[in-house]
Amino acid sequence: MNLHHKVAVLTGAGSGIGRALAVALAQKGCHLALADINPAGLAATAALVQPMGVRLSQHTLDVASREAVATLPAAVQAVHGQVDLLINNAGVAMGGTFDQVTERDFDWLMDINFNGLVRMTRAFLPLLRERDAARIVNLSSLFGLIAPPEQCAYSASKFAVRGFSNALRHELEMAGSPVGVTVVHPGGVATQIATSARMADALTPEDIAKRQKLSRQLLRLPPEKAAAIILRGVEKDKARVIVGWDAWAGALIERLMPVNYWRLLGRGLKL
Repeated sequence: MNLHHKVAVLTGAGSGIGRALAVALAQKGCHLALADINPAGLAATAALVQPMGVRLSQHTLDVASREAVATLPAAVQAVHGQVDLLINNAGVAMGGTFDQVTERDFDWLMDINFNGLVRMTRAFLPLLRERDAARIVNLSSLFGLIAPPEQCAYSASKFAVRGFSNALRHELEMAGSPVGVTVVHPGGVATQIATSARMADALTPEDIAKRQKLSRQLLRLPPEKAAAIILRGVEKDKARVIVGWDAWAGALIERLMPVNYWRLLGRGLKL
């Protein structure tokens, strides 16, 4: 896919990987429909992109809202007239064991990380099908390849994104559709997703401090590098993009030790 003069819809555009993707897409001449639940973050991203001369629209959006997602395609089409690329990047994190995370918090995370992604895909697929070539890019995670303890909710959502993306790609390929699907597995990218994660009520302040310290040690890849890797994969029509040496290592170790990989990986990560 040549991104010049294409139109991309990007969720989670207000910070982190989403903001870096917005800037990188604009640098390639791609027009942008930016969406985020945080209007201040969205405006800050737009301010970075506006000087680059691409057509830009901002959409305050909660992907967990069926009504808001359902109205977004018409709003985007009114400004841009087409959609060539949908990047489902919006996501949240949740800290705590399965016993510690309430059913309400578990459902909250799944409704954003997975159900929101599915809603966006369902909403924009008709517009994408109108193009000669189009692509859906779904952000999974390293934790969609491996499943660490204390990440039941997050891993469940990211494994679901992986399975959904792969099955949808196979369906579209069988149908001869012009729409491709890319699933992305970033490793430790230096964003605020871990430090801004919702924490189980049962965790003490000391527990939370330890987890945040570990996250700061592990989340090192600059978002700009992650965005560059993702867009190279999009331009090459790749079905899967793995971002970062830790994600590559995790994918390899899981393949070699599909049942017992955590005995190796968990040694240096005890809290």
